[in-house]
Amino acid sequence: MLLPAKAEVARQLRRYRAWERRMLASPADLTVRSTFEDSGYTLCVLMGKRCAREAADAAERYLRSSVIAYLQETSDLPHTSAAVRRSPTRSAERSPAGR
Repeated sequence: MLLPAKAEVARQLRRYRAWERRMLASPADLTVRSTFEDSGYTLCVLMGKRCAREAADAAERYLRSSVIAYLQETSDLPHTSAAVRRSPTRSAERSPAGR
């Protein structure tokens, strides 16, 4: 999974929050509303979410944590500290690949 640079996420999250404040201050201003929605869309694309609020929450979690912790938090895989190692199978030993 590719993740955006934390600096870019922080920049877009600040932009989203600033336009959110402006939109709440003047909800009838269509230019402000449009720019706010655009900033939310950009955050959705960066964070891989469908909702701007979820994207903002995900961006905050991402910025607070390490990349590994964020991936573990957002994945559906079990959170184990030890990696599972498998012994090579006989078919892998006999495989002509790589010869």
